[in-house]
Amino acid sequence: MQPTNAPYAVRFGVDYPDRELNRATTAFRVIVVIPILVVLATVSGGSIGAGSNRGGIAMAGGLLVFAPLLMIVFREKYPRWWFDWNVALLRFVNRVGAYLLLLRDEYPSTDEEQSVHLDLDYPDVSADLNRWLPLVKWLLAIPHFFVLIFLWLAAIVVAVISWFAILFTGRYPQWAFDFVVGVMRWHNRVVGYALLMVTDRYPPFDLD
Repeated sequence: MQPTNAPYAVRFGVDYPDRELNRATTAFRVIVVIPILVVLATVSGGSIGAGSNRGGIAMAGGLLVFAPLLMIVFREKYPRWWFDWNVALLRFVNRVGAYLLLLRDEYPSTDEEQSVHLDLDYPDVSADLNRWLPLVKWLLAIPHFFVLIFLWLAAIVVAVISWFAILFTGRYPQWAFDFVVGVMRWHNRVVGYALLMVTDRYPPFDLD
């Protein structure tokens, strides 16, 4: 098992933009973000289509949760390509989220890391994970889900305050930046623990 003083299996950070941000794209961020949100929806949504007699159009199904859970429980295995898909998609989600929350003004890339960094350790299932714990991780994470509701509400308020600050000063206040990034970090740790099941180590109640 991973020692408690080791770095957590999910690590997240955003480079602070130590420069003036683009006021124009900041002012209309909720509009200019729409195209990349559409792209994100096509790879993170469910399937759509007509009835079985008329065929249909399939889209990618978002984060893989239930399939890895079954493989861990019954085979003690986490297929690497499933893990890589989840990591790539979660990184994309975070780049779009960071852009929407005004943390960066580079338009989100579908594949490049840019200034939003997310790393998840690939688990050695037989050595690092309890095969039965994925069945109850969502239940154990309920306290985190509850706290995150209030943290995200606060993060949205802080982002709105920062929107005005950027329009007037061109800068994202450091304290606001650190708080919003901290909420995203907390969120990613809970996702890694409860949904992606990359670690059995319980997420800390901590923004850092």
